[in-house]
Amino acid sequence: MRTINLTKFVDASEFNRFHFQILLWCFVIITFDGFDLVIYGSVLPRLMEVWHLTPIQSGVIGSYALVGMMLGALICGPIADRLGRRNVALLATVIFSLASAATSFVDDPTEFGILRFLTGVGLGGSLPNVIALMTEYSPRKIRNTVVAIMSTGYAVGGVLAAGLSIRLLPTHGWESLFLIGAFPLLIVPFMYKFMPESLSYHLKKENRQQVEGTLTKLNPTFSAQADDKYVLDDKKNDGKSKTTFSVIRLFQHGQAFGTFMIWIVIFMSLLMIYGLNTWLPKLMLAAGYPFGSSLLFLLFLNFGAIIGAVLGGWIADRWKVQWLLVFYYLIAALTLSLLGLKTNMFLLYVLVVLAGATTIGSQMISNIFTVQYYAPEIRATGIGWALGIGRLGGIVGPSFGGYLLSLKLSFYLNFIFFAIPGLIAAIALLLIRYENR
Repeated sequence: MRTINLTKFVDASEFNRFHFQILLWCFVIITFDGFDLVIYGSVLPRLMEVWHLTPIQSGVIGSYALVGMMLGALICGPIADRLGRRNVALLATVIFSLASAATSFVDDPTEFGILRFLTGVGLGGSLPNVIALMTEYSPRKIRNTVVAIMSTGYAVGGVLAAGLSIRLLPTHGWESLFLIGAFPLLIVPFMYKFMPESLSYHLKKENRQQVEGTLTKLNPTFSAQADDKYVLDDKKNDGKSKTTFSVIRLFQHGQAFGTFMIWIVIFMSLLMIYGLNTWLPKLMLAAGYPFGSSLLFLLFLNFGAIIGAVLGGWIADRWKVQWLLVFYYLIAALTLSLLGLKTNMFLLYVLVVLAGATTIGSQMISNIFTVQYYAPEIRATGIGWALGIGRLGGIVGPSFGGYLLSLKLSFYLNFIFFAIPGLIAAIALLLIRYENR
Protein backbone atom coordinates (compact mmCIF):
# COMPACT_ATOMS: atom_id res chain seq x y z
CA MET A 1 0.00 0.00 0.00
CA ARG A 2 1.30 3.44 -0.95
CA THR A 3 0.74 6.54 1.17
CA ILE A 4 0.54 9.56 -1.11
CA ASN A 5 0.97 12.97 0.49
CA LEU A 6 -1.20 15.26 -1.62
CA THR A 7 0.56 18.43 -0.50
CA LYS A 8 3.97 17.08 -1.47
CA PHE A 9 2.56 15.68 -4.72
CA VAL A 10 1.35 19.15 -5.75
CA ASP A 11 4.58 20.75 -4.49
CA ALA A 12 6.65 18.52 -6.77
CA SER A 13 4.44 18.91 -9.86
CA GLU A 14 5.56 20.79 -12.96
CA PHE A 15 3.49 23.73 -14.17
CA ASN A 16 1.31 22.45 -17.01
CA ARG A 17 -1.95 23.11 -18.85
CA PHE A 18 -4.00 22.13 -15.79
CA HIS A 19 -2.22 24.72 -13.61
CA PHE A 20 -2.64 27.34 -16.33
CA GLN A 21 -6.37 26.64 -16.52
CA ILE A 22 -6.76 27.26 -12.77
CA LEU A 23 -4.62 30.38 -13.03
CA LEU A 24 -6.74 31.72 -15.90
CA TRP A 25 -10.11 31.34 -14.17
CA CYS A 26 -8.85 32.68 -10.84
CA PHE A 27 -7.27 35.62 -12.69
CA VAL A 28 -10.60 36.45 -14.37
CA ILE A 29 -12.47 36.45 -11.05
CA ILE A 30 -9.88 38.68 -9.36
CA THR A 31 -9.82 41.02 -12.38
CA PHE A 32 -13.50 41.77 -11.93
CA ASP A 33 -13.02 41.99 -8.17
CA GLY A 34 -10.58 44.81 -8.87
CA PHE A 35 -12.77 46.36 -11.54
CA ASP A 36 -15.88 46.47 -9.34
CA LEU A 37 -14.02 48.06 -6.44
CA VAL A 38 -11.87 50.59 -8.29
CA ILE A 39 -14.76 51.77 -10.44
CA TYR A 40 -16.23 53.70 -7.50
CA GLY A 41 -13.17 55.94 -7.24
CA SER A 42 -13.29 56.47 -11.01
CA VAL A 43 -16.91 57.65 -11.06
CA LEU A 44 -16.90 59.40 -7.68
CA PRO A 45 -16.22 62.96 -8.96
CA ARG A 46 -19.18 62.59 -11.35
CA LEU A 47 -21.47 61.13 -8.65
CA MET A 48 -20.60 63.99 -6.29
CA GLU A 49 -21.75 66.42 -8.97
CA VAL A 50 -24.94 64.56 -9.89
CA TRP A 51 -26.11 63.76 -6.34
CA HIS A 52 -24.51 66.79 -4.63
CA LEU A 53 -22.58 64.60 -2.19
CA THR A 54 -20.18 65.97 0.42
CA PRO A 55 -16.74 64.34 0.83
CA ILE A 56 -17.85 62.66 4.08
CA GLN A 57 -21.04 61.28 2.48
CA SER A 58 -19.01 60.01 -0.46
CA GLY A 59 -16.56 58.29 1.86
CA VAL A 60 -19.35 56.58 3.78
CA ILE A 61 -20.98 55.30 0.55
CA GLY A 62 -17.58 54.04 -0.58
CA SER A 63 -17.32 52.08 2.66
CA TYR A 64 -20.57 50.16 2.09
CA ALA A 65 -18.94 47.76 -0.36
CA LEU A 66 -16.11 47.18 2.10
CA VAL A 67 -18.52 46.37 4.94
CA GLY A 68 -20.04 43.81 2.58
CA MET A 69 -16.58 42.46 1.73
CA MET A 70 -15.80 42.04 5.41
CA LEU A 71 -18.96 40.04 6.02
CA GLY A 72 -18.49 38.03 2.83
CA ALA A 73 -14.93 37.08 3.74
CA LEU A 74 -15.74 36.21 7.37
CA ILE A 75 -18.69 34.03 6.36
CA CYS A 76 -17.51 32.46 3.12
CA GLY A 77 -13.99 31.49 4.25
CA PRO A 78 -15.10 28.96 6.90
CA ILE A 79 -18.04 27.82 4.74
CA ALA A 80 -15.68 27.09 1.83
CA ASP A 81 -13.46 24.89 3.99
CA ARG A 82 -16.58 22.74 4.43
CA LEU A 83 -18.49 23.12 1.15
CA GLY A 84 -15.65 23.58 -1.32
CA ARG A 85 -13.61 26.60 -2.36
CA ARG A 86 -14.62 26.55 -6.02
CA ASN A 87 -18.32 26.20 -5.20
CA VAL A 88 -18.35 29.14 -2.80
CA ALA A 89 -16.11 31.30 -5.02
CA LEU A 90 -18.45 30.88 -8.00
CA LEU A 91 -21.58 31.54 -5.95
CA ALA A 92 -19.94 34.74 -4.66
CA THR A 93 -19.04 35.70 -8.24
CA VAL A 94 -22.70 35.41 -9.27
CA ILE A 95 -23.70 37.64 -6.34
CA PHE A 96 -21.27 40.47 -7.10
CA SER A 97 -21.99 40.33 -10.84
CA LEU A 98 -25.76 40.62 -10.37
CA ALA A 99 -25.35 43.43 -7.83
CA SER A 100 -23.02 45.32 -10.15
CA ALA A 101 -25.49 45.03 -13.03
CA ALA A 102 -28.35 46.26 -10.83
CA THR A 103 -26.26 49.26 -9.72
CA SER A 104 -26.37 50.65 -13.24
CA PHE A 105 -30.17 51.15 -12.93
CA VAL A 106 -30.32 53.10 -9.63
CA ASP A 107 -31.00 56.83 -9.43
CA ASP A 108 -30.35 57.77 -5.79
CA PRO A 109 -27.50 57.33 -3.24
CA THR A 110 -29.49 55.03 -0.92
CA GLU A 111 -30.17 52.37 -3.56
CA PHE A 112 -26.61 52.78 -4.80
CA GLY A 113 -25.21 52.15 -1.30
CA ILE A 114 -27.35 49.02 -0.74
CA LEU A 115 -26.22 47.48 -4.02
CA ARG A 116 -22.59 48.38 -3.32
CA PHE A 117 -22.95 46.51 -0.02
CA LEU A 118 -24.27 43.41 -1.86
CA THR A 119 -21.47 43.72 -4.41
CA GLY A 120 -19.03 43.73 -1.52
CA VAL A 121 -20.52 40.54 -0.02
CA GLY A 122 -19.84 38.74 -3.30
CA LEU A 123 -16.36 40.20 -3.69
CA GLY A 124 -15.46 39.30 -0.11
CA GLY A 125 -16.60 35.72 -0.62
CA SER A 126 -14.75 35.12 -3.88
CA LEU A 127 -11.32 36.62 -3.18
CA PRO A 128 -10.08 34.46 -0.27
CA ASN A 129 -11.25 31.29 -1.96
CA VAL A 130 -9.52 31.81 -5.29
CA ILE A 131 -6.33 32.76 -3.44
CA ALA A 132 -6.51 29.59 -1.30
CA LEU A 133 -7.35 27.43 -4.34
CA MET A 134 -4.48 28.78 -6.45
CA THR A 135 -2.05 28.40 -3.55
CA GLU A 136 -3.12 24.80 -3.00
CA TYR A 137 -2.54 23.82 -6.64
CA SER A 138 0.68 25.76 -7.36
CA PRO A 139 4.04 23.94 -7.60
CA ARG A 140 6.16 24.88 -4.60
CA LYS A 141 9.17 26.20 -6.51
CA ILE A 142 7.10 28.85 -8.32
CA ARG A 143 4.12 29.15 -5.94
CA ASN A 144 4.68 32.77 -4.96
CA THR A 145 5.18 33.82 -8.58
CA VAL A 146 2.03 32.02 -9.75
CA VAL A 147 -0.15 33.43 -6.95
CA ALA A 148 1.30 36.91 -7.53
CA ILE A 149 0.51 36.72 -11.27
CA MET A 150 -3.04 35.68 -10.40
CA SER A 151 -3.30 38.53 -7.90
CA THR A 152 -2.35 41.09 -10.55
CA GLY A 153 -5.87 40.57 -11.84
CA TYR A 154 -6.94 43.06 -9.17
CA ALA A 155 -4.66 45.72 -10.65
CA VAL A 156 -5.62 44.79 -14.21
CA GLY A 157 -9.23 45.35 -13.17
CA GLY A 158 -8.21 48.71 -11.74
CA VAL A 159 -6.48 49.69 -14.98
CA LEU A 160 -9.57 48.66 -16.95
CA ALA A 161 -11.80 50.65 -14.60
CA ALA A 162 -9.72 53.81 -14.97
CA GLY A 163 -9.19 53.36 -18.72
CA LEU A 164 -12.84 52.64 -19.49
CA SER A 165 -13.88 55.56 -17.28
CA ILE A 166 -11.80 57.94 -19.39
CA ARG A 167 -13.40 56.51 -22.53
CA LEU A 168 -17.02 55.90 -21.47
CA LEU A 169 -17.87 58.46 -18.78
CA PRO A 170 -18.18 61.45 -21.14
CA THR A 171 -20.33 59.56 -23.68
CA HIS A 172 -22.22 56.75 -21.91
CA GLY A 173 -22.37 57.89 -18.28
CA TRP A 174 -21.28 56.20 -15.08
CA GLU A 175 -24.03 53.55 -15.35
CA SER A 176 -22.33 51.81 -18.28
CA LEU A 177 -19.28 50.97 -16.18
CA PHE A 178 -21.25 49.04 -13.56
CA LEU A 179 -23.00 47.10 -16.33
CA ILE A 180 -19.61 45.92 -17.57
CA GLY A 181 -18.97 44.54 -14.06
CA ALA A 182 -21.63 41.88 -14.70
CA PHE A 183 -19.58 40.16 -17.42
CA PRO A 184 -18.51 37.18 -15.21
CA LEU A 185 -22.13 35.96 -15.25
CA LEU A 186 -21.59 34.89 -18.85
CA ILE A 187 -18.63 32.65 -18.04
CA VAL A 188 -19.61 31.16 -14.66
CA PRO A 189 -20.89 27.94 -16.34
CA PHE A 190 -17.49 27.46 -18.01
CA MET A 191 -15.72 28.10 -14.71
CA TYR A 192 -17.86 25.49 -12.99
CA LYS A 193 -17.00 22.93 -15.65
CA PHE A 194 -13.27 23.56 -16.01
CA MET A 195 -12.20 24.94 -12.62
CA PRO A 196 -11.29 22.10 -10.18
CA GLU A 197 -12.44 21.82 -6.60
CA SER A 198 -9.92 21.77 -3.76
CA LEU A 199 -8.02 18.53 -3.15
CA SER A 200 -8.40 18.99 0.59
CA TYR A 201 -12.19 19.20 0.11
CA HIS A 202 -12.28 16.02 -1.98
CA LEU A 203 -10.16 14.21 0.60
CA LYS A 204 -12.39 15.36 3.46
CA LYS A 205 -15.46 14.16 1.54
CA GLU A 206 -13.68 10.90 0.60
CA ASN A 207 -14.17 11.62 -3.10
CA ARG A 208 -11.47 9.15 -4.12
CA GLN A 209 -12.24 9.21 -7.83
CA GLN A 210 -11.96 13.03 -7.99
CA VAL A 211 -8.68 12.97 -6.07
CA GLU A 212 -7.17 10.43 -8.47
CA GLY A 213 -8.45 12.27 -11.52
CA THR A 214 -6.93 15.53 -10.29
CA LEU A 215 -3.57 13.88 -9.53
CA THR A 216 -3.48 12.53 -13.09
CA LYS A 217 -4.02 16.06 -14.43
CA LEU A 218 -1.27 17.39 -12.18
CA ASN A 219 1.10 14.64 -13.33
CA PRO A 220 0.01 12.64 -16.42
CA THR A 221 2.45 9.82 -15.52
CA PHE A 222 0.60 9.13 -12.26
CA SER A 223 -1.22 5.79 -12.10
CA ALA A 224 -3.58 5.19 -9.17
CA GLN A 225 -3.64 1.87 -7.33
CA ALA A 226 -6.63 0.40 -5.53
CA ASP A 227 -4.98 0.41 -2.11
CA ASP A 228 -3.45 3.92 -2.30
CA LYS A 229 -3.91 6.00 0.85
CA TYR A 230 -4.12 9.79 0.46
CA VAL A 231 -3.13 12.24 3.19
CA LEU A 232 -2.50 15.98 3.58
CA ASP A 233 0.74 17.44 4.87
CA ASP A 234 -0.70 19.33 7.85
CA LYS A 235 2.25 20.15 10.10
CA LYS A 236 0.08 22.18 12.45
CA ASN A 237 -2.50 19.46 12.98
CA ASP A 238 -1.99 17.28 16.05
CA GLY A 239 -4.69 14.80 15.10
CA LYS A 240 -7.23 16.29 17.51
CA SER A 241 -7.94 19.50 15.73
CA LYS A 242 -9.46 18.02 12.58
CA THR A 243 -12.89 18.30 14.14
CA THR A 244 -12.26 21.68 15.73
CA PHE A 245 -14.11 24.68 14.31
CA SER A 246 -11.68 26.09 11.76
CA VAL A 247 -11.72 29.67 13.10
CA ILE A 248 -10.53 28.45 16.52
CA ARG A 249 -7.60 26.73 14.82
CA LEU A 250 -6.26 30.12 13.72
CA PHE A 251 -5.31 30.69 17.37
CA GLN A 252 -3.88 27.25 18.14
CA HIS A 253 -0.34 25.85 17.87
CA GLY A 254 1.33 29.16 18.72
CA GLN A 255 -0.39 31.05 15.89
CA ALA A 256 -2.52 33.47 17.96
CA PHE A 257 -0.04 36.37 18.05
CA GLY A 258 0.87 35.91 14.39
CA THR A 259 -2.81 35.88 13.45
CA PHE A 260 -3.40 39.19 15.22
CA MET A 261 -0.31 40.75 13.58
CA ILE A 262 -1.45 39.59 10.14
CA TRP A 263 -4.82 41.22 10.77
CA ILE A 264 -3.06 44.49 11.65
CA VAL A 265 -0.93 44.30 8.49
CA ILE A 266 -3.93 43.78 6.23
CA PHE A 267 -5.97 46.42 8.08
CA MET A 268 -3.27 49.02 7.40
CA SER A 269 -2.71 47.82 3.85
CA LEU A 270 -6.37 48.01 2.88
CA LEU A 271 -6.75 51.40 4.55
CA MET A 272 -4.07 52.75 2.20
CA ILE A 273 -5.39 50.95 -0.88
CA TYR A 274 -9.07 51.85 -0.61
CA GLY A 275 -8.33 55.33 0.64
CA LEU A 276 -6.15 55.98 -2.40
CA ASN A 277 -8.36 54.19 -4.96
CA THR A 278 -11.36 56.19 -3.73
CA TRP A 279 -9.78 59.61 -3.30
CA LEU A 280 -6.69 59.85 -5.53
CA PRO A 281 -8.60 61.33 -8.51
CA LYS A 282 -10.41 63.82 -6.25
CA LEU A 283 -7.21 64.77 -4.40
CA MET A 284 -5.45 65.45 -7.69
CA LEU A 285 -8.47 67.37 -8.97
CA ALA A 286 -8.44 69.52 -5.82
CA ALA A 287 -4.71 70.14 -6.33
CA GLY A 288 -5.43 71.69 -9.71
CA TYR A 289 -4.90 68.79 -12.12
CA PRO A 290 -7.57 68.34 -14.87
CA PHE A 291 -10.17 65.54 -14.56
CA GLY A 292 -8.59 63.40 -17.31
CA SER A 293 -5.16 63.57 -15.68
CA SER A 294 -6.69 62.72 -12.30
CA LEU A 295 -8.09 59.48 -13.72
CA LEU A 296 -4.73 58.76 -15.32
CA PHE A 297 -3.15 58.83 -11.85
CA LEU A 298 -5.56 56.05 -10.82
CA LEU A 299 -4.64 54.08 -13.94
CA PHE A 300 -0.90 54.43 -13.22
CA LEU A 301 -1.45 53.48 -9.57
CA ASN A 302 -2.95 50.14 -10.61
CA PHE A 303 -0.43 49.65 -13.40
CA GLY A 304 2.29 49.96 -10.77
CA ALA A 305 0.52 47.29 -8.73
CA ILE A 306 0.95 44.80 -11.59
CA ILE A 307 4.69 45.44 -11.67
CA GLY A 308 4.99 45.28 -7.89
CA ALA A 309 3.04 42.02 -7.56
CA VAL A 310 4.81 40.10 -10.34
CA LEU A 311 8.26 41.30 -9.29
CA GLY A 312 7.42 40.63 -5.63
CA GLY A 313 6.19 37.11 -6.36
CA TRP A 314 9.38 36.32 -8.29
CA ILE A 315 11.55 37.65 -5.44
CA ALA A 316 9.46 35.82 -2.82
CA ASP A 317 10.29 32.49 -4.49
CA ARG A 318 13.97 33.30 -3.86
CA TRP A 319 13.90 35.31 -0.64
CA LYS A 320 11.90 35.18 2.58
CA VAL A 321 8.50 36.69 1.80
CA GLN A 322 8.24 38.29 5.24
CA TRP A 323 11.32 40.48 4.72
CA LEU A 324 10.20 41.37 1.22
CA LEU A 325 6.92 42.68 2.64
CA VAL A 326 8.69 44.75 5.29
CA PHE A 327 10.76 46.35 2.52
CA TYR A 328 7.66 46.96 0.35
CA TYR A 329 5.68 48.65 3.13
CA LEU A 330 8.60 50.92 4.06
CA ILE A 331 8.95 51.99 0.41
CA ALA A 332 5.18 52.56 0.28
CA ALA A 333 5.37 54.92 3.26
CA LEU A 334 8.28 56.84 1.72
CA THR A 335 6.66 57.07 -1.73
CA LEU A 336 3.33 58.32 -0.39
CA SER A 337 5.16 60.96 1.63
CA LEU A 338 6.94 62.16 -1.51
CA LEU A 339 3.68 62.23 -3.49
CA GLY A 340 2.58 65.17 -1.38
CA LEU A 341 5.42 67.28 -2.79
CA LYS A 342 4.24 68.89 -6.01
CA THR A 343 6.78 68.19 -8.72
CA ASN A 344 6.98 67.79 -12.51
CA MET A 345 4.48 65.45 -14.12
CA PHE A 346 6.98 62.76 -15.13
CA LEU A 347 8.32 62.33 -11.60
CA LEU A 348 4.78 62.43 -10.24
CA TYR A 349 3.74 59.55 -12.50
CA VAL A 350 6.83 57.59 -11.43
CA LEU A 351 5.93 58.09 -7.78
CA VAL A 352 2.33 57.01 -8.42
CA VAL A 353 3.58 53.82 -10.12
CA LEU A 354 5.88 53.13 -7.15
CA ALA A 355 3.01 53.79 -4.75
CA GLY A 356 0.84 51.28 -6.61
CA ALA A 357 3.65 48.71 -6.67
CA THR A 358 4.22 48.92 -2.93
CA THR A 359 0.66 49.46 -1.61
CA ILE A 360 -1.60 47.34 -3.81
CA GLY A 361 1.39 45.13 -4.69
CA SER A 362 2.15 44.66 -0.99
CA GLN A 363 -1.40 43.51 -0.32
CA MET A 364 -1.14 40.90 -3.06
CA ILE A 365 2.07 39.54 -1.55
CA SER A 366 0.50 39.74 1.93
CA ASN A 367 -2.24 37.41 0.69
CA ILE A 368 0.45 34.91 -0.32
CA PHE A 369 2.14 35.22 3.07
CA THR A 370 -1.16 34.79 4.92
CA VAL A 371 -2.26 31.68 3.02
CA GLN A 372 1.11 30.00 3.53
CA TYR A 373 1.14 30.84 7.24
CA TYR A 374 -1.73 28.38 7.86
CA ALA A 375 -2.14 24.63 7.33
CA PRO A 376 -3.89 23.52 4.09
CA GLU A 377 -7.18 22.52 5.75
CA ILE A 378 -7.81 26.01 7.19
CA ARG A 379 -6.27 28.23 4.52
CA ALA A 380 -9.58 29.56 3.21
CA THR A 381 -10.57 30.35 6.81
CA GLY A 382 -7.19 31.96 7.52
CA ILE A 383 -7.16 34.24 4.49
CA GLY A 384 -10.92 34.82 4.73
CA TRP A 385 -10.74 36.06 8.31
CA ALA A 386 -7.57 38.07 7.66
CA LEU A 387 -9.25 39.83 4.74
CA GLY A 388 -12.51 40.09 6.68
CA ILE A 389 -10.98 41.75 9.74
CA GLY A 390 -8.62 43.69 7.49
CA ARG A 391 -11.63 45.08 5.61
CA LEU A 392 -12.21 47.28 8.63
CA GLY A 393 -9.19 49.17 7.33
CA GLY A 394 -10.78 49.28 3.90
CA ILE A 395 -13.97 50.60 5.48
CA VAL A 396 -12.03 53.28 7.34
CA GLY A 397 -9.98 54.23 4.24
CA PRO A 398 -12.65 55.98 2.13
CA SER A 399 -14.22 57.66 5.19
CA PHE A 400 -10.78 58.65 6.44
CA GLY A 401 -9.94 60.20 3.06
CA GLY A 402 -13.26 62.03 2.98
CA TYR A 403 -12.64 63.40 6.48
CA LEU A 404 -9.14 64.60 5.51
CA LEU A 405 -10.55 66.31 2.44
CA SER A 406 -13.24 68.03 4.53
CA LEU A 407 -10.51 69.43 6.82
CA LYS A 408 -8.97 71.19 3.80
CA LEU A 409 -5.46 70.17 4.84
CA SER A 410 -2.48 70.87 2.64
CA PHE A 411 -1.84 68.54 -0.31
CA TYR A 412 1.32 67.27 1.45
CA LEU A 413 -0.36 66.47 4.78
CA ASN A 414 -3.08 64.41 3.08
CA PHE A 415 -0.45 62.03 1.72
CA ILE A 416 1.53 61.97 4.99
CA PHE A 417 -1.54 60.63 6.78
CA PHE A 418 -1.90 57.91 4.12
CA ALA A 419 1.79 56.99 4.55
CA ILE A 420 1.64 56.24 8.30
CA PRO A 421 -0.22 52.90 7.93
CA GLY A 422 2.66 51.60 5.80
CA LEU A 423 5.07 52.07 8.71
CA ILE A 424 2.70 50.33 11.12
CA ALA A 425 2.32 47.36 8.73
CA ALA A 426 6.10 46.98 8.45
CA ILE A 427 6.48 46.93 12.25
CA ALA A 428 3.70 44.34 12.67
CA LEU A 429 5.37 42.07 10.10
CA LEU A 430 8.69 42.25 11.93
CA LEU A 431 7.01 40.88 15.06
CA ILE A 432 5.68 37.69 13.40
CA ARG A 433 7.58 34.44 13.88
CA TYR A 434 7.29 32.56 10.61
CA GLU A 435 9.05 29.80 8.72
CA ASN A 436 8.34 29.16 5.04
CA ARG A 437 6.07 26.17 4.70
